[in-house]
Formats: sequence, C-alpha cells, structure tokens
Amino acid sequence: MKLTLTTLAALLMAGSSIAQTTVQSCNRVVTFDAPPQAAISNDVNLTEMMLVLGLADNMVGYTGISGWKTLDEDMTAGVEELPELSAKYPSKEVLIGADADFFFAGWNYGMRVGGEVTPETLAPFGIQVYELTESCVHVGEKDAASMDDMYNDLHNLGAIFDVSDRAEALIESYQMALQTFLADLPALETAPRVFVYDSGEDAPFTAGAYAMPNALIEAAGGTNIMNDFEKSWATVGWEAVVERNPEFIVIVNYGEVTADQKREFMMSNPAFADIDAVRNDRFVVLEYVEATPGPRNIEAVKTLAAAFRAE
Repeated sequence: MKLTLTTLAALLMAGSSIAQTTVQSCNRVVTFDAPPQAAISNDVNLTEMMLVLGLADNMVGYTGISGWKTLDEDMTAGVEELPELSAKYPSKEVLIGADADFFFAGWNYGMRVGGEVTPETLAPFGIQVYELTESCVHVGEKDAASMDDMYNDLHNLGAIFDVSDRAEALIESYQMALQTFLADLPALETAPRVFVYDSGEDAPFTAGAYAMPNALIEAAGGTNIMNDFEKSWATVGWEAVVERNPEFIVIVNYGEVTADQKREFMMSNPAFADIDAVRNDRFVVLEYVEATPGPRNIEAVKTLAAAFRAE
C-alpha cells in the first residue's frame, strides 16, 4: 500500500482513537487520552476503590478523610505512601497545587453543586473529573441506588486507568461472593422493614432511594422504609419512622457520636418504645466506609443478610 499523506493521517487518527478512553460520568461524557498519572481521590470509600484496583502509583494524594473519619489498619496501610492534601473538602488551589490531572469525587463527596470545585472549574487547569455514580442524582435524573452503581464506578475506573481486566475480574469476584453467600442462607418469608439511622436527634438524617444503603438493604433481602423518599441522604421526621415501624435499624458509625450512643438514644426515648426494632433490640451497625459506595459494600450486604435471618 502506498503511504500517502492522506493514508498516514488516517492511520494516526486511528491510533489516536484507540488510545483514547471515553466514559459516562453522570450527565457528562469524558474522554481520556491516556491514564491519569497524578490522581486525587476524595473520601475514604472512593479512595478504597482506587486502592483496590492497584492505582496508588497513579495517585499524588487523597482528601476528605481525617476531618470526619478515622482509618482502620487496612486503609492506613494502603495510603501510608500518599499524603492527605486536605482533611475535608479540598479547595481548587489544593488540587492545582498538587499538579493533579484527575479528581475522583462526587456530589457531596468532595464537590458541591455550584461550589468552587466542580468539573467545569477544574477543566481549565487540566484536571479531569470522574463523578461517583451514586451522587449523580444531584445533577440529573437517576434510578434508585443499586449494587450496579458501585460496579459501574469500578468498571469506569478500570477503563480510565487502563486496568479493565483487573476491574472486571474484581467485579465478577464480588458478584460471585455475594451470590454464593446468599444462596447458602435460608429464604426470608417477607422482606424485613429497615430504617437507616445516620445521625441527628431532633430529626434523623437517613438514606432515601438514591443512597447506597437502599441498595445494600435490598441486596440483603430487606426493604428500606424510606425507599419512596426521592432523595439520597437527607433528613426526615421521626413521625414517619414511628409510623413505618421498622423491624431493623441500621446505624451508620462515624463522627463524634458513636454507634452505641445512637442506639442508646433510640432505646431510651419513650417516643420510640413501640417501634419493633427498638422493642426487640434489633440494631445493625455499618461503618461509614461500608454504607457508602465502595469495595466494603460486599461485606455490608453479608452483615445485613445474616442479621435479617438471625432469628
């Protein structure tokens, strides 16, 4: 074949298109010419997604963990070579100052709608953003949360960083682990009613249809009593909780108020005395990193499934 300028241009364009990777990030299509080499993740669950895919060498740091949460031994070992660049949400200057080329965050996971750190504000500085799937409800329409949200993030991160084989194998192993675990459990006669108690005494902060616990509870065989609440994480009234009478209460453990203190608050309050979960002392504790999208969702489903079948 005669190598004309036209043919050469076509070959170069073809080679360029092969090197590029395009993924859907909420309501945006994002194209990467090459795997990021100076990535930053925000929050403990997103950082664990990066680490479980073996991407520490592609990172220059992480943000948004120590300001709210403590790390367990596994997580500490995973990030000991990386600096925490900001204890809470990073500023634009922090990301630019780290010479970042990629930010893995979400809406209310390091970014706020209309805030100073968004895909649009970072783009002029060469920082591309991939948004956590669960958080997409804050910028557009989305189905209720499901386990596929977490799998989708692993799939897309695998594509972005050119480790798709690793990502797909990991996803398959998670799916098989859950399938095998649940197959060995007795069937539930009915789906137990479950309330997620994150925080708050005057009014509880809980998980609606678009928050990850909704997916975890359903995968374990239960029903989130707030699954008709078209929100992600949001505040509701205690009256609705009492009226819907959960059989189990899932406490999200993080922050200054411990899980034991949250349980004691509910157990000692006369207003909650007739709630089935309180009368029967049916509380299940999930750590923050288990209740938000990430690798530990698998163990969270197992914990819930076992609790639902304990009696």
